[in-house]
Amino acid sequence: MTSQKPTPTPSTAPAAPGADRRRWFALAIVMTAAFMDLVDVTIVNIAIPAIQRDLGATFGAIQWITAGYALAFAAGLITGGRLGDIHGRKRLFLIGVGGFTLASALCGFATGPDMLVASRILQGGTAALMVPQVLSIVHATFPAHERGKVFGLFGAIVGLGAVSGPLLGALLTQWDLFGLGWRPIFLINLPVGVAALLLGRAYITESRAPRALRLDLPGVVVAIAAMLLVMYPLTRGAELDWPAWCFVTMAAAVPVFAAFVAYERRKARRDGSPLVELSLFRVKSFAAGVAVQLTFGIALGIFFLVWTLYMQLGLGWSALRAGLTGVPFSIAVSVAAGLSVQKLVPRFGRRVLQAGALTMVAGIGLYVWEAERYGMGITSWQMALPLVVMGLGMGLVVAPLTDAVLSDVPREHAGSASGIVNSVMQLGNALGLGLVSVVFVPDGFGRAVADAFTGALGWVAAVLAVVFVVMFALPARPRQHAEDGDADEPDATVPAPAAAAHADADADADADADADAEPALAAR
Repeated sequence: MTSQKPTPTPSTAPAAPGADRRRWFALAIVMTAAFMDLVDVTIVNIAIPAIQRDLGATFGAIQWITAGYALAFAAGLITGGRLGDIHGRKRLFLIGVGGFTLASALCGFATGPDMLVASRILQGGTAALMVPQVLSIVHATFPAHERGKVFGLFGAIVGLGAVSGPLLGALLTQWDLFGLGWRPIFLINLPVGVAALLLGRAYITESRAPRALRLDLPGVVVAIAAMLLVMYPLTRGAELDWPAWCFVTMAAAVPVFAAFVAYERRKARRDGSPLVELSLFRVKSFAAGVAVQLTFGIALGIFFLVWTLYMQLGLGWSALRAGLTGVPFSIAVSVAAGLSVQKLVPRFGRRVLQAGALTMVAGIGLYVWEAERYGMGITSWQMALPLVVMGLGMGLVVAPLTDAVLSDVPREHAGSASGIVNSVMQLGNALGLGLVSVVFVPDGFGRAVADAFTGALGWVAAVLAVVFVVMFALPARPRQHAEDGDADEPDATVPAPAAAAHADADADADADADADAEPALAAR
């Protein structure tokens, strides 16, 4: 290791029994918070039809309930981590947990779609304060020789969140606890959040980065403005029959984005702490990898929402049946993710990721064929095969992708690069959710939804084909980074949620390569 974060117990000496218990309690607390965030991403989609019926939400509002969270999370990731470096990771973690819990309560008691959308955006913003601190706290709490085991536990937690989120959402919606309908999917966070707050104050040790970059709040504001100029017309355009202002607004995003790039360049020259380190895009594999992350996130954002609507609004299935139908997919992702990192990528390199993209395309083709063959009488068992094929393909991509993207990045920029990759994945997910109203336009319920679903799958397959082609720019065999040491900015290396909501991020993090185990967990 080339640098050592402040730790409550020196890594060169065994921890005292009391200190050892405290740090493992601290680990349980931050892992619980990470699990809460992961589940909250995956739990919502399955309840979307129930929310739409209860609140009378428009399709645009439904898109914002999911996309608003991802957009706020993406916009706040790097800034949230830097705030922890400057003001203390424990402090920012507790602020994030408190805000996330409050936002969950507001979601659960929302009286209309506007309040729910605003509360979901608040959830995403507070998650961006909470989640980046998790692995930073691990770095500050555990010596290097124990981190491999800790990162393995994180992989298991992420996999559990991927599998349990949709099923838990289905169960809570189906049970209609206390006559609350879908609301318990948010209210379940309240006791968990309160417990994390109380226990976190007692067991987590405060730490700060020895060299923390300055905040770039103007950069955040301009970046969010550019995102909203694209997202808002995408979600509203179809409902309003695409008035001229939608196209004008999207076109305005181009100069705003150009202004963001110009500002970031000036910021880098002035004080060396831009929100986005633009020099990273001179690295071919990184630039291509960011494009892969963005397009892959778009594909997943489209698929998961239209899939849920297809099963419940098209086929008329209950939330529970829809949730159970997705279990084979989640299990396949988990199995393939572990296999790709541990066995396949070390041997075959980039070809594993490309095979994963093509496998997902094959699964989509199989799904379209079965949906057209069996029509409205299709069963969960008949969906299992295409879902397993898609899940295997996704698992081959999500776990090793971040390491492949970061393999040629200079060591001093590893933290910033990882933060960009994670944020771009979330942005892609948000854009995919926004594009749903473009590629999925049913003119009714039942059969009309089923037909629109198969049409949307064609678009997903096309995006994945682009992903396959862009992957040729990734390194043939990603290098190992064990020698790179700890990044000075652990804020950026966070378990990215998935947006890819069902992604398993289980990686075989070696104890000697803890600095690169973090990016391996970055497919949320």
